[in-house]
Amino acid sequence: MTAAATMLSVNGIEVIYNHVILVLKGVSLTVREGGIVALLGANGAGKTTTLRAVSNLLKGERGEVTKGHIEYMGERIDRLTPSDLVKRGVIQVMEGRRCFAHLTVEENLLTGAYTRSGDDTGAGLERVYEYFPRLKDRRGSLAGYTSGGEQQMTAIGRALMAHPKMILLDEPSMGLAPQLVEEIFEIVKALNEKEKVSFLLAEQNASVALRYAGYGYILENGRVVMDGEGSSLAQNEDVKEFYLGFSSGGRRSFRDVKSYRRRKRWL
Repeated sequence: MTAAATMLSVNGIEVIYNHVILVLKGVSLTVREGGIVALLGANGAGKTTTLRAVSNLLKGERGEVTKGHIEYMGERIDRLTPSDLVKRGVIQVMEGRRCFAHLTVEENLLTGAYTRSGDDTGAGLERVYEYFPRLKDRRGSLAGYTSGGEQQMTAIGRALMAHPKMILLDEPSMGLAPQLVEEIFEIVKALNEKEKVSFLLAEQNASVALRYAGYGYILENGRVVMDGEGSSLAQNEDVKEFYLGFSSGGRRSFRDVKSYRRRKRWL
């Protein structure tokens, strides 16, 4: 990673749901200022729970951080409310987009400006439409009648309306065609470079995530089993075999993944 200042630091957190289900088992990670960090792993590995621990949205699902702590810009934040975090510039884009189906695209975007003064709302909309010109064409359409890609753009645009310093992006590629996935990640890259927004993104599509992320962490069963530069992880033989579908014998079907055995150092 670069020598940039640490923006987010997750330090050995454990998360329990319903007082009995241990989901995260000592997860630690770092996001540098201006960075894009990928959180990779299969479904159920703990990616979404990690993001919700950072944004403090666990309580709505009867979850809580029971060990460890989380710091943002050098201050502990795991005891703050989600609205406090939004005001500090930490915004989560939920898995599945979560647009308000009965509101128009523009009305959805305006909900993201709830914590902002009304004076800069118009400028905020124009900024969103600059990055998402398709949304400008669809601004009067009900969000529930737009495509999956347009809903994902709306969800990210809504987060952008709050003037974020960091976006927690959960499964942005879910349910999207490959071309749209590339388009979404190119916009993430542009927001990172032009707006200086840092990203922590949870993603199952390791191939595309590692092409855009400067650093990555791999989660399995609630633990970080590997981390490193995005380019290094993409070339790692274990990552190639377990997450990219390649092995020394060539490409293998994901249907065979259940027969794979992790090396002892992963366990």
